[in-house]
Amino acid sequence: MVYPQIIHGILLKINKAHVVWYKIWTLTPTQVNRNKIAKRKSLILEQNMKTFDKILCAAGIASMALAACNQSPSIQNQNKKSMVPDSANLLESSLSKGFDTIINNKTVKLYVLKNAGITAKFTNYGGRLVSLLVPNKQGKIIDVVVGLASVSEYEKSTEPYFGATIGRFGNRIANAKFKLEGKTYSLFKNNGPNTLHGGKMGFQYVVWDAQQPNDNTLVLKYLSKDGEEGFPGNLNVTVTYSLTDDRGLKMEYEATTDKTTLVNLTNHAFFNLNGEGSGSILKHCLQINADKYTPVDSTLIPTGKIESVKGTPFDFTKFAEIGARINTKNQQLTYGKGYDHNFVLNVNKPGEMILAATIDGDKTGILMDIYTQEPGLQFYSGNFMFGKNQFKNGSKDDPRTAFALETQHFPDAPNQPGFPSTVLKPGEVYKTSSVYKFSVK
Repeated sequence: MVYPQIIHGILLKINKAHVVWYKIWTLTPTQVNRNKIAKRKSLILEQNMKTFDKILCAAGIASMALAACNQSPSIQNQNKKSMVPDSANLLESSLSKGFDTIINNKTVKLYVLKNAGITAKFTNYGGRLVSLLVPNKQGKIIDVVVGLASVSEYEKSTEPYFGATIGRFGNRIANAKFKLEGKTYSLFKNNGPNTLHGGKMGFQYVVWDAQQPNDNTLVLKYLSKDGEEGFPGNLNVTVTYSLTDDRGLKMEYEATTDKTTLVNLTNHAFFNLNGEGSGSILKHCLQINADKYTPVDSTLIPTGKIESVKGTPFDFTKFAEIGARINTKNQQLTYGKGYDHNFVLNVNKPGEMILAATIDGDKTGILMDIYTQEPGLQFYSGNFMFGKNQFKNGSKDDPRTAFALETQHFPDAPNQPGFPSTVLKPGEVYKTSSVYKFSVK
């Protein structure tokens, strides 16, 4: 092999250079000139050593290549797998660094769940779903959840709910007030005159206690103390996120209280089934298992009526493109600047698990089926996204580039006696679950 001979020759040249420099040194009369010569010597030798390092590296690579040529094909394939970096792992590692921090003396991390060919990434800061990777109809992996690249970006985001676990009360409460057992409770007004998603410092800003008992499960716990955001009672909350064997993301919510209170938990994942940064969601086709919905006033508080969707832009009982009727002249669409409404699901028995909705990505063929035990589903078409935040892949959160389908009890239920109750009393257990299941058409 020729490389050892080349290396030997370079070493001889470097040794001869040392001898020549020594002779010049001894014949140089002044210390100043000697210093100049020493610097020149150091520079030239450094250049020689860099060349030497490069040749050593090239020789090493060539040696590996020659050795590989003499190996069996199966061994060569094994070596290729070990030598080529796993880009997914590199990206995962890079993303994780943005979530390794301390907030309020509590550790924040990124948790990765895997099962049945799908991968979910959560942070315990806000109990947020950061990424959800599923295969499309060609088998290519698509991130169907939009999210941000670090905790600091979530902290400063103008959209506070990206992927967050929502509580104590998902959706709106009118005039930031409710009455419970004869007492009136006042909340923080963070959405015009109303309270939205638990108030100013809802669960989206909480650092949850997290445990990952296995590869496909994350358990989050939080004690919401009596009086937090104006709500009564110490509320012990457990949220379990898991990936099922049939490519479902399961969300299980459980809570207990020591004082009569309200609870309405959900997750505010923003989806784009064509992939994060792929553009508008208006070509997605949606079907909702709901013959009725709850119309709202100009502040998006339900009027108390439950009306039929038939003959309106809210009729998704059959598959329809999200954008097909979104610009229709309709007072409800004007109030929401698009869809931002609660659909009354066709439930036969309270608490039963039903298919609430199905939606498909027009470019990827990815289907998402939503199953829930909840009576309502909030469909939000991304109307209040303004391009002020940057997603993980560098794209902006432009209007209607993501949608939300939040399983829930109805908005303003505490002030609407005709709506299903959201009251939780001591000794009772609030327990509900939803599943977002993925397939391809």
